Amino acid sequence: MCLLSYLRNHSVWLSAAAFSEAMMAFVMFLNHVPVLEIAYGMFVSLFLFVCVAGGGFRRYWKRYALLRCAGSYATVSLERLPEAKDPVEAEYQAMLDAFRDEKVKLQNEGLKRESDLMEYYTMWVHQIKTPIAALKLLLQESDHGTGERGEELQELFSIEQYVEMALQYMRLGSETTDYVLRRTSLDVLIREAVRKYARQFIAKKLTLHYDAVEAVVLTDEKWLEFVIEQLLSNALKYTDQGSISIYMEDGRLVISDTGIGIRSEDLPRVCEKGYTGYNGHADKRSTGIGLYLCSRILKKLGHSFVITSLEGEGTRVAIGFPEAEEA
Repeated sequence: MCLLSYLRNHSVWLSAAAFSEAMMAFVMFLNHVPVLEIAYGMFVSLFLFVCVAGGGFRRYWKRYALLRCAGSYATVSLERLPEAKDPVEAEYQAMLDAFRDEKVKLQNEGLKRESDLMEYYTMWVHQIKTPIAALKLLLQESDHGTGERGEELQELFSIEQYVEMALQYMRLGSETTDYVLRRTSLDVLIREAVRKYARQFIAKKLTLHYDAVEAVVLTDEKWLEFVIEQLLSNALKYTDQGSISIYMEDGRLVISDTGIGIRSEDLPRVCEKGYTGYNGHADKRSTGIGLYLCSRILKKLGHSFVITSLEGEGTRVAIGFPEAEEA
């Protein structure tokens, strides 16, 4: 490839040299120079021609290799580029330098806009939590234990969950996201999630099968709790009758339900960002973000994540935890 490029780039003078050799041989032939002498002269000329062309190709190849090596650093600095051998190359390098400066400028502007946007949304999420908490308190006080405000409280709970999902989505995309891995009791996280969704279990009259799993795993408590809550929320959303079970199986935390299940053609894509599938189209409130966040978080934590489902029979989600040495 490099040889062909060299021949194309120097085709003019190579052709001129070959033409000159041919003309010289023709002139000597017309002057009745013996053929052996012509052949000898042609051989000497050809030898010198190959030596010169070979040396030129060697320099061309070395320069080509140097440019290829410098290309991997060009996004950061152009100092590794070889010195320009003529004004044309100097102009090209000056253009590359200008393009690099413009790229860095645009990148810095984009990062600043992203940082400002992240800061604004984070502030908004934290601020919106205050009126949500106040509204929940007002509804609970006006309810007086009669259950008359159940629907309002349920919708307010959904708003709170969507706000929390937005906050976790922003945190997950942040470069400063911190993960604190430590030994954590799964029962503490599971009970907290179940307590949070207790009203939904009662409203839908679903049975919860859960006995203490008595498992301690190495994980990030905050992020894993969010994942368990999301999986429990999905199970409640798509289960209208039957039960939801939480248990340990072969060292993996399993959350299964007897809901509507997932179609086989949708199953490979349920963790894709924004993918809602058939069930999501039926439920207009589905965002296709919940399982995507769960998948991303568990991958960052080093936990396995397996979803199995049969349409009309239910869904089973299993989270696997690595040993301390593996983590």
